[in-house]
Amino acid sequence: MEREELQYIPPVPVTDPAEFPHDDAVPEGCVVVDGLRDTFGPAVDCRIAVYAERDGVPLHVHVYEPTVPPFFAAFEEAGKQLRPLIVYVPGSAFHKQQMFLSANLCIRMAARGYVVAAVEYRPSEVAPFPAQMQDCKTAIRYLKKNASEYRLDSERIALWGASSGGHTILMAGFTGDDEPDTDLYREYSASVNCLVDWFAPTDFAKMNCAPSAQDHSAPDSPEGFEIGRLNVLEHPEIAERTVPMNYLRADKATPPLLIMHGGRDMLVPFQQSCMLFQKMRELGKDVTFIKLDHANHGFLGFDCDEALDMVGEFIKKHI
Repeated sequence: MEREELQYIPPVPVTDPAEFPHDDAVPEGCVVVDGLRDTFGPAVDCRIAVYAERDGVPLHVHVYEPTVPPFFAAFEEAGKQLRPLIVYVPGSAFHKQQMFLSANLCIRMAARGYVVAAVEYRPSEVAPFPAQMQDCKTAIRYLKKNASEYRLDSERIALWGASSGGHTILMAGFTGDDEPDTDLYREYSASVNCLVDWFAPTDFAKMNCAPSAQDHSAPDSPEGFEIGRLNVLEHPEIAERTVPMNYLRADKATPPLLIMHGGRDMLVPFQQSCMLFQKMRELGKDVTFIKLDHANHGFLGFDCDEALDMVGEFIKKHI
């Protein structure tokens, strides 16, 4: 049997993937679909590192990075560019976070061109306030220290958090390098360019003054755990330390803030964000407040591109 003569073609240099030679073959029965375009953005990789260990708890940061195909010569320069950073703190009612529950959000934002670092904090059972905001500031400093490894621009950082994570980023963003703080990586500043608060509690003692699906005052409530497993109303002097508005001053710079909250939030009353917004306005701070009218606590309106577009536009403006 005569062997078929094969014609070998040398590798084709790739300068523009869209101009790579087209194969015109259409076998009988093959369906041809034309006109599709990629809309997902680049692929995203994730690296997990321990940024600190406190109270016997290793604290992780999940770093999501947009990737560049290494075999496309035309993309080599893009792969060398430093990217702005979003530090994201997932909510957990101040208990142990389930870090991968926010992976879909982090991946979507990383695909828009950011490095997104999801930060783990100590749960309130291990360490109550101010442990969470201290951990957040340490993570920011760790990321600045390792900026070259993650190819991030340490001068362009947004801090974003949801629910208890929102409370954490407010506290970290409003205090910056002031106390309460810790010494780890203290040679780097914890300051950031802007803040994004999704439906954060802001005044524990007033949370039961509006409709809610849970009690917010009992020792075993999320807020009770956060002040040391105490009754919030019976320990006002401790609860007052957790109020982000108490750390705002007219004569102290505050990063621009975006607040987003659902009008049907069943866990953190919408009024909690109203109080923060009012205080920011009184002090002449840069604040944007968006009410997702019928959204609930992070769903029924938050899990969509439109909500991320609002976040993205704010960050682009201020980062």
